[in-house]
Amino acid sequence: MRQILSIVMTLLALSTPALAECKGQNLIAALSPQAQTDLRAKAAKQPFAVGNFWLATKGAEEITLVGTYHFDDPRHASALAALAPALVKAKILLVEAGPKEQESLKARMADDPSLIVNTDGPTLAEVLSPEDWQHLRDAASARGVPSFMVAKFRPWYVSVLLAMPPCSMDLAAMPEGLDAQLIKAATARSLPVEALEPYDTLFSIFGAMSQAEQVDMITSALALEDKSADMAVTLADAYFAEEGRLIWEFSKLQSLQMPGFTPERVEREFAVMEKLMMNDRNRSWIPVIKAAGAKGPVLAAFGALHLSGDQGVLKLLQDNGYSITRLPLTP
Repeated sequence: MRQILSIVMTLLALSTPALAECKGQNLIAALSPQAQTDLRAKAAKQPFAVGNFWLATKGAEEITLVGTYHFDDPRHASALAALAPALVKAKILLVEAGPKEQESLKARMADDPSLIVNTDGPTLAEVLSPEDWQHLRDAASARGVPSFMVAKFRPWYVSVLLAMPPCSMDLAAMPEGLDAQLIKAATARSLPVEALEPYDTLFSIFGAMSQAEQVDMITSALALEDKSADMAVTLADAYFAEEGRLIWEFSKLQSLQMPGFTPERVEREFAVMEKLMMNDRNRSWIPVIKAAGAKGPVLAAFGALHLSGDQGVLKLLQDNGYSITRLPLTP
């Protein structure tokens, strides 16, 4: 399970600044034509497997949904242009975490650094093997994080850090992803911005994991370290091709290369992680989206992986009587 979680964390944490600057190989494009065909066939079995931009309607209700990647890229310009009319019409912008949640998170972390820093237990230098600790020190140094800091981080937070390739770690300039750009545009026109979930949702998920499970996430992430730039490019290319479900299926394929992981085990463990990281959250978002939609046009922007699947946001809205129409991400 921990190896699977480390891959899922890569999917979620590769929403970082400046991924467009990474130079790597598209690992999906490097597959054989037949392997690519098979991968897309698996993705296509899920509802709404392709598409980042959608309209949900029910009577007079109108909800525009956009799947995002949270990093900066010049290719976002066309999406912003396409979303401009929906932004003008909307009565509210819904995002995973808005300005209020970001401020709450900063305040909580200032008050309680133990959220991401281990203040009373053994350091990672003491927990990991000498080989893994040296590997982690090198990986952290490549990302501009000194070893004395990484030694005290919570293991799950280190896994997030490792999922960010060194080529993305330009901490001096933090470019804005599509979510942030939409929030800025909404704020400029005094459009209310509200969150789909509490700011500490992911903290709650990771807080339920044991220390051993979190440490295993680090060693699994270190095993993927040499592919970090390639993964960044692969996931970005798939996103801008609007093949969100392909990203998920490719990650399953990657996990099959790990020792001891059979197809049955991969399917089982990915199903658990999809429930934990996406489906449960999707279900909790639906009442928020519906309540906002009842008050006027809504623009909802959240990670593209939440769109597809039989328990994705689009299918859940469809099950609630909404008509779903794909829209082009062009002006």
